[in-house]
Amino acid sequence: MSAVEVEGLARHFGEREALSDVSLSLQAGQTLVVFGPNGAGKTTLLRVLATLLRPHDGDVRVLGSRLPSEAWEVRGRIGLLGHEPLLYRELTARENLRFHARLHDVADDRVERQLELVGMGDRADEPLRALSRGMVQRVAVARAVLHDPELLLLDEPRSNLDPAAVAMVDPLIAAGSDPARPRTRVICSHDPSGGLAEADVVLGLRSGRAVLASAADEVGPEEIAELYT
Repeated sequence: MSAVEVEGLARHFGEREALSDVSLSLQAGQTLVVFGPNGAGKTTLLRVLATLLRPHDGDVRVLGSRLPSEAWEVRGRIGLLGHEPLLYRELTARENLRFHARLHDVADDRVERQLELVGMGDRADEPLRALSRGMVQRVAVARAVLHDPELLLLDEPRSNLDPAAVAMVDPLIAAGSDPARPRTRVICSHDPSGGLAEADVVLGLRSGRAVLASAADEVGPEEIAELYT
């Protein structure tokens, strides 16, 4: 079953084309890793798929629903971890997750479990403004997966994390293990070797255009590195 279908996607900001004629196809349970230099359009692509930005041209379907007209059908089935943590700095980690839990009708005991899984149980009652960037990133990961989304959109999910924190969050953002409800992922990465290792499909962007689109086993780190030259 197709989870993401994009054909001829275009999105601009004033005179600047952020995405132009981008197409991709991703089956349920697959992982797409998107590579490209800063400003290539990776974050814009994630925000379109997350229903936060409207495409200006092209056909976009996510989990069987066309965007933007049917966005309301899929928002609760998508998890987004972007550059911004989408958390309230004046609230504590626990308050942030409980707020998100209520939006998705998730029980508070799952909040407590997620806090423990990301190693934030003993800091859960401190406001986010008092926490380090790495700790905030861990809370952001817990928020993104709290409602067990079918589609997980991840923008450099391991940024600001030390090796111990990476070991905590990696199981949470991994591909789903339930064949009856596979988790599809789109990950933006600057790490050629690491990104290829977890990819089924690769998309390379430069200046908003797709210059590489292939199965991951047909691409090497050298070809990814060329996107940045």
